[in-house]
Amino acid sequence: MPVLTRLIPSPVVVDIRAGALDDLAGVLADERISRSGRLAVAVSGGSGARLRERLAGSMPGATWFEVGGGTLDDAVRLAAEMRAGRFEAVVGLGGGKIIDCAKFAAARVGLPLVAVPTNLAHDGLCSPVATLDNDAGRGSYGVPNPIAVVIDLDVIAQAPAKFVRAGIGDAVSNISAIADWELANRVKGEKIDGLAAAIARQAGEAVLRHPGGIGDTGFLQVLAEALVLSGIAMSVSGDSRPSSGACHEINHAFDLLFPTRAAAHGEQCGLGAAFAMYLRGAHEESAHMARVLRRHGLPVLAQEIGFTVEEFVRAVEYAPETRPGRYTILEHLALTPEQIKDTYADYVKAIGS
Repeated sequence: MPVLTRLIPSPVVVDIRAGALDDLAGVLADERISRSGRLAVAVSGGSGARLRERLAGSMPGATWFEVGGGTLDDAVRLAAEMRAGRFEAVVGLGGGKIIDCAKFAAARVGLPLVAVPTNLAHDGLCSPVATLDNDAGRGSYGVPNPIAVVIDLDVIAQAPAKFVRAGIGDAVSNISAIADWELANRVKGEKIDGLAAAIARQAGEAVLRHPGGIGDTGFLQVLAEALVLSGIAMSVSGDSRPSSGACHEINHAFDLLFPTRAAAHGEQCGLGAAFAMYLRGAHEESAHMARVLRRHGLPVLAQEIGFTVEEFVRAVEYAPETRPGRYTILEHLALTPEQIKDTYADYVKAIGS
């Protein structure tokens, strides 16, 4: 009987611990990612630039590139600048925008990408997607997985708490996303990748059930691992389905309808997930999710991120337009604005204002 297996795209190195940054050059050399030390390091003008001074001595062969923002033009410009060097790998050191720029640039020049996030704002740090602002708003671009992910928990602990909170919302939203995937399977016959679903679900549950808080190193470890696993789940399935459902459609709607007022990605996804769970009749799960999000200081009501009830209703109504072809509880129910408003009022009562 033949033994059937499949290869799972994942990083060669996942190093999550306190002090991991100090061993970055050695880890890359030991894993044959960059033995010569010829690295193109993309940094932001903020956290990444501050860490440059700390790392420069241990990475004498590196060339440093400061990236101005998180646009497609920034990423294309970075790729053009890197073409002039003979590098072995690209290191993205900074927040999500810098890592996404580095992902895109590395793919464009055909080099492996090492992700070194300085915060845990979302699951893009290990995903096969680069999200970049463009002339049309914001686009998602397929890229290879990072070959390595190095997360220094000491660095993460020094980042503003708002970034950790955003990461919590993004991780927990996996639970709602998987429920949407299962709904699409039942109603539309959409195939579910069981392994991808299991990885994403357990990542979300680990964060949801952990008793610690954002000042707890143990909790930061679990959150970092969950975000890495979410990225791997997307690689396994070949798309964002394991981590993106109605929760992310609502998030995208906020971004598109109110671009100058939108909150953090993870904040909007967490709120979207709690509401989506309520929509599908999982009222106890919705209330529990809302309690956990509140415990970590995340918003669970529209006004807590600066939107009126009417604006929230508009975002939920528009949300299915953001991902044509994706079937979630929003497409399934196809609620009218009045029905959305009434359901939101019930949701507010259920979770407590």
